[in-house]
Amino acid sequence: MKRSLLLAGACAITAAPAFAQDCPIKVGVLHSLSGTMAISETTLKDTVEMLVDQQNAKGGLLGCELEAVVVDPASDWPLFAEKARELLTVEDVDVIFGSWTSVSRKSALPVLEELNGLMFYPVQYEGEESSKNVFYTGAAPNQQAIPAVDYFLEELGVERFALLGTDYVYPRTTNNILEAYLKSKGIEEEDIFVNYTPFGHSDWATIVGDVVEMSEDGRQVGVISTINGDANIGFYKELAAAEISADDIPVVAFSVGEEELSGLDTTNLVGHLAAWNYFQSADTDVNAEFVAAWKERMGEDRVTNDPMEAHYIGFNMWANAVTQAGTADVDAVREAMYGQEFPNLTGGMAVMLPNHHLAKPVLIGEITADGQFDIVSQTSEVPGDAWTDHLPASAKLMSDWPGKGCGMWDTETESCVQIQSNY
Repeated sequence: MKRSLLLAGACAITAAPAFAQDCPIKVGVLHSLSGTMAISETTLKDTVEMLVDQQNAKGGLLGCELEAVVVDPASDWPLFAEKARELLTVEDVDVIFGSWTSVSRKSALPVLEELNGLMFYPVQYEGEESSKNVFYTGAAPNQQAIPAVDYFLEELGVERFALLGTDYVYPRTTNNILEAYLKSKGIEEEDIFVNYTPFGHSDWATIVGDVVEMSEDGRQVGVISTINGDANIGFYKELAAAEISADDIPVVAFSVGEEELSGLDTTNLVGHLAAWNYFQSADTDVNAEFVAAWKERMGEDRVTNDPMEAHYIGFNMWANAVTQAGTADVDAVREAMYGQEFPNLTGGMAVMLPNHHLAKPVLIGEITADGQFDIVSQTSEVPGDAWTDHLPASAKLMSDWPGKGCGMWDTETESCVQIQSNY
């Protein structure tokens, strides 16, 4: 790993020590450019490259130019570990921006921890994790999944729930949390239908039929979707073929944004929902500038989305932390990250917390005919919770890296829990 050399004989207490920074500063990009997740991840590669170019136009960092180093893990989860190792040992990158699915993040995680790499992860996920080598700039369940369920319960009067997900760790863990939360709200177990399908699943007729059957007793049914990747295309097409409107059975998705909708005829999807922390339709000056810069670079037909904003926030926080630390060294940058603030694109201020998660607003959007979202609900900044309050084993845990040096602090035993991870 590239390591900056400390020139001063002793560390100053009130100022960052002087470092000799190797140039260029290398930014690793670990996103799938092929395979089932390319529909979502290619845009994030383009985003990081744009952010790197923008930073270079401002003079780089610490007198160095930034260089984006792109690899393709090809939607192959074990390959994320191999490509992360390549970035850290062969390419000698200073930071990584990458992964989409939780299984890809968990594949790379042991490599990051072994080699003390630093990765910014930009996608909503299931929580139940806090590594000192990852900053989680996407939504934790309390910043997306729980508020979406509350919207269904309180605004739409949903009484029966279909939890449909792709078969991997994020949907399964998220749905475990949601099942517990729904039961705490008085929803009976028989009114919760859970189904998982493989990546790339395309035959949705039976599953959609099962969901429709749930509504035959007259109670309002709602779908909570943790379907990922190009399987969403088949799911929404089947909804349209079955002539199911948002008034009949509303769907709220956690992995469908503007990019995924850009490849669909959204005529029959109007009114269905998504829960994110950002939508392109956010009416702020800073978002207008971001969208304009993106379209100027990529073309008028290219859209922005939530994980792009997460990379935008994470990248700029990282750049500010590098400047503050006076080095791109991982340990120094990590310490400088705590408390970093940067304006989000929806009109508030994102803050990096001691648990490596952001405080961000929660937005609910309705799909419009042009593939955008009409924002129907927006909260103030919600602090991301690494460990959910809705599972007994997790409710007693907290994450505090700068204070306790621990991502799994047991508040009952007042000790740091150590578990053997097997990814």
